[in-house]
Amino acid sequence: MVPTQPAQRPLGLKPTESSPVTKTSDSHRSAQVGLPARRAAIKALHRILSDKTPLDPALDSAAMSALNARDRALARAIVSTSLRRKGQLDAILDEFIAKPLNRKRTGLAYEAMLAGAAQIIFMRVPAHAAIDLAARTLSHDLTGGRKLVGFLNAVLRNVERHGAEIMESQDAARLNTPGWLFESWTKAYGSEGAKLIAEAHLNEAPLDVSVKDDAEGWAKKLKGSALATGSVRLHENPGRIELLDGYGDGAWWVQDAAAALPAQLLGDVAGKRVIDLCAAPGGKTAQSASRGAEVTAVDISAQRLERLQENLERLGLKAETVCCDVHDFAPDEPADMVLLDAPCSATGTIRRHPDVPYLKTKGSVKFLAPLQAALLTKAADLVKPGGLVIYCTCSLQPEEGERQIAKALKSGVYERVPVKPEEIGGLSEAITADGDVRTLPSMSPGADGGMDGFFISRLRRV
Repeated sequence: MVPTQPAQRPLGLKPTESSPVTKTSDSHRSAQVGLPARRAAIKALHRILSDKTPLDPALDSAAMSALNARDRALARAIVSTSLRRKGQLDAILDEFIAKPLNRKRTGLAYEAMLAGAAQIIFMRVPAHAAIDLAARTLSHDLTGGRKLVGFLNAVLRNVERHGAEIMESQDAARLNTPGWLFESWTKAYGSEGAKLIAEAHLNEAPLDVSVKDDAEGWAKKLKGSALATGSVRLHENPGRIELLDGYGDGAWWVQDAAAALPAQLLGDVAGKRVIDLCAAPGGKTAQSASRGAEVTAVDISAQRLERLQENLERLGLKAETVCCDVHDFAPDEPADMVLLDAPCSATGTIRRHPDVPYLKTKGSVKFLAPLQAALLTKAADLVKPGGLVIYCTCSLQPEEGERQIAKALKSGVYERVPVKPEEIGGLSEAITADGDVRTLPSMSPGADGGMDGFFISRLRRV
């Protein structure tokens, strides 16, 4: 039990230990060197949680760009930790707040408390620094005056005193997963499967790269492991990726081990015409082009295609790029093969994108399912009879994977070409009873760190 405290307390504070506004001391002044990073992180959290801006654009701000490399890394770590552990942090904060904050009236107060608590409990930042800098961010960027800043101080002081003890009794996997997601995974993968998925999301994903050749050699150079699936996994934080051996020479590109599987299932593509639909950021385009395919990469975003082209130039690879809505794409002749990485809820990438649980809803899945079905129909029009179509999504939701393929097969346009374990590095646990591929974040591709959740089906145009 948290001890009680006198009745006089800051705004909305529960009757527990409170603390006056933190006064500046020499040690606190020295801690202010981290103020720009904390301010950028808190503003990014506000953009994500209040404005529903995805993580990467939220971090790509003027405030973030003005930071040096060390402060950018700190800001990113604060944002990622706050999101990854948001459920636990909310439960802890709720212990010390009498009623929910009016987010419209209190501005950045919630995000400042969330970031402060994340630093104190999970990042082991000295509490005086985390609290002082959170208070200074709030007082600098918002109205609300001493009363609101005092409230934040009091809440975070209680987090400092009692947060770790509360955390010890929490079910981290369950608390950090929104109810609709956990329920859907329980239905699809069983209670134990859902728990393992949620636990995997508590850890940041390792860095995987796809190499043009000599995976074993590059694993040694990059101090990583060559996975049986063909990727190379780095075991240590690489820092700035562009400074790693081989990056400037175009020897490899960043791509999760699961994301590298769809293009592999095309088999021998040398001399074949491959259309990569919804192609950006271009990992699958690079895979096919590096193996001798004539690739046409189609995407609706000119900006994303520009980045794809820049990556291809670094890698010394060529592909035709077409900026248009896939539904409007009309090539002169059908292709031998089509890759369709369909837009989806991205619930399989939560390790890398901890914002996903707070941006997507059950309604997002329902909204995207008809689009995925339409793209599968379009893909059939773009491939020759007898040609292959690889359908994949980085989603854990069956509505975006297994159920889409079941409907597509009923149309009579496609037939399934089952995948064999040896085609994906012997990862037999990822092969479904129907012969599709279903990877989970809790699966091991041959090294610690799991892999993204993907669904992949190989189809033949009848």
